[in-house]
Amino acid sequence: MKTLAIVGSSLAGLSAARAARAEGFDGRLVLIGEEPHRPYDRPPLSKDFLSGKVGPEALRLESDDEDLAAEWVLGQRAASLDPRERAVVLEDGTRVEADGVVLATGSTARVLPALDGFENVHTLRSLDDAQRLGDALAPGVRLLVVGAGLIGAEVASTARAAGAEVVILAGRGVPLDRCVGPRMGAVIAGLHAAHDVELIHGAAIEAVRAAGARVRSVELSSGRVIEVDAVLVAVGGEAATGWLSGSGLEVADGVVCDEHGRTRLPGVVAVGDCAAWRDHHLGRPHRLGHWNAALTQPARAVRALLGSPDPEPQSTLPYFWSDQYGIRIQFSGHAELADRIEIEAGDAEAHSFLAAYYRGDDPVALLSCAQAKLFAKRRRDVERSQRARIAETLGALLN
Repeated sequence: MKTLAIVGSSLAGLSAARAARAEGFDGRLVLIGEEPHRPYDRPPLSKDFLSGKVGPEALRLESDDEDLAAEWVLGQRAASLDPRERAVVLEDGTRVEADGVVLATGSTARVLPALDGFENVHTLRSLDDAQRLGDALAPGVRLLVVGAGLIGAEVASTARAAGAEVVILAGRGVPLDRCVGPRMGAVIAGLHAAHDVELIHGAAIEAVRAAGARVRSVELSSGRVIEVDAVLVAVGGEAATGWLSGSGLEVADGVVCDEHGRTRLPGVVAVGDCAAWRDHHLGRPHRLGHWNAALTQPARAVRALLGSPDPEPQSTLPYFWSDQYGIRIQFSGHAELADRIEIEAGDAEAHSFLAAYYRGDDPVALLSCAQAKLFAKRRRDVERSQRARIAETLGALLN
């Protein structure tokens, strides 16, 4: 392989470049990034960076002495992928032809048409987004957060610390219920209530009232009117795969891959938020969309791309963490596989606990609040159990 093109210059793209050099690839390495910024860390955008505790320099992912001998093409959006010549075509018409391509384009924030285009309505995906939102947060500001996932919950916490008044429009669910399930999502809802954040369930936005380019209030389907100074739309992200139309890749909530990140096109792998890897735990492709996947998937995918795929099956469980109101929340596994949940340590009402999710006698997931050491120990136990289960399943299929 003479040329490797990596489309995406955030954590997943940078991790792929590092992995390629670590594996001995000494050819031409091209990193293409839509943003003009060098790689930066995204989790602090909703926390320390948003609060002003750290500046852009603290987000840098590269060290001062790091040299990947790469060509950086920043501020350029990929427009299409030519599958015949394995070429990435940029919006300005430039073609980057390569022997191997890593897709690491991440995800884009979903928008709500009724709120789109107003100057005080925000999404949070990029450094520039965080800078604009941070300028809007101040004591007494009335912030409406639409969505109760990780971004919405973390921004609510940061905004409260800044003295803002916060209301979360949580739709039909509870905070983080898609990740941790409804029972434990209700526990996390109590954390918001304890910090004077109002959660509204089961009501949708019926009408938007604006003055010029700014939203002044929203009317809910319940009839309630909420006055606002700023709005954050945090209703999830979509895999950034629109530019791959016509490429021949299979796309279904992310680029569909095998357990090594390989796509149906030879010489093309996908990693991070834009990729749906086959998950042995679920028995289907699954897009993780968390920081840990962007860090760990690229090394496995690059080895497969360079012709030395890992012999062991992919067994790492999904993992994420979140800092809210001074509490570290950690989760690993698949809540949807569980048939029961046990509080194994601490007190859920006090928001200091460890909860284990079981399917039969097998642990399939863990959730902790303010129990980092215990979580780390139990996480290793759960991963060993899941590796043994996968090995047993694969062995039965081969026999």
